[in-house]
Amino acid sequence: MRAIGVTEYGGPEALHEIDVPEEELGATDVRLRVTAAAVSPTDTNLRSGLYDPEGRTHATDPGDVPGMDVAGVVAEVGAEVTGLAEGDRVMGLVVPSGAHGAYRETIVLPAASVVAVPDSLSDPEASTLPMNGVTAFLALEAVDLAPGQVLAVTGAAGTLGAYVVQLAKARGLTVVADAKAGEEDLVRGFGADVVVPRGDDVAAAFRAEHPDGVDGLVDGSVQDAAVLDAVAEGGRVATVRGYAGDGRPEVTVTPVLVHGSAERQDWLVELRDLVVQGQITPRVADVLPAGEATEAHRRLEAGGVRGRLVLDFSR
Repeated sequence: MRAIGVTEYGGPEALHEIDVPEEELGATDVRLRVTAAAVSPTDTNLRSGLYDPEGRTHATDPGDVPGMDVAGVVAEVGAEVTGLAEGDRVMGLVVPSGAHGAYRETIVLPAASVVAVPDSLSDPEASTLPMNGVTAFLALEAVDLAPGQVLAVTGAAGTLGAYVVQLAKARGLTVVADAKAGEEDLVRGFGADVVVPRGDDVAAAFRAEHPDGVDGLVDGSVQDAAVLDAVAEGGRVATVRGYAGDGRPEVTVTPVLVHGSAERQDWLVELRDLVVQGQITPRVADVLPAGEATEAHRRLEAGGVRGRLVLDFSR
């Protein structure tokens, strides 16, 4: 079965077509025929070998397949699966391991990692939602704010940041977010109440708007220690690349990792429903044939992509 992956870690050119075996279907699993797979920074990190625990240069046979987000059609359901049926259009969250990644023609996932999507949502749109959406839920759970409290968001023009802003507004939070020049209206369009300039001094910019500090912060742009001064004493920060703080006791820093929440079907359902209600906006930057995964990775790593590049496996 065709997949796009790496046998030797490296740059975008390391991606190529590989042959992977069909996966066994368990009683609580579903098999999807993949039509779309979103491309994220996690994928480029996997491709480069950053996640290899042994620091190897070569992947284990038949290769490593990136991808955490899929959309497609249910091809088969396990004996104990309810609520999903063959032929359903769905989106799913993938925890990649070895050849088990989203860049493949079919994939087996736990049914709890998959939800049906409405006809109003295209396959490329659906494929942009699961990983970043569940990460946004995790981040908001970590900062644990009540309606009316103030949340700061860095990287607000990015896919994760935008979902955090929109989910926060749906929960009644006040949002102050960053944006580079020319993207202020984009971020305001997501619902941010105040937009400050993006940059190394973003913590000072947040403090200028909220002198006592914000109640919570989601660091989508991975600035780590540089943003902690924006947060009030007793406040909370959610980070996305493992940063756990600098030891200061007055701020709680929680790294959020989506792998442990891949079967939060309730969040996937809520995410889908918020999209249908118009409170969350799927963001597709471009759709490329699956065979152009190398180009997709090049474009993502070059920077400036807003929304997700999506690989089309439907042809």
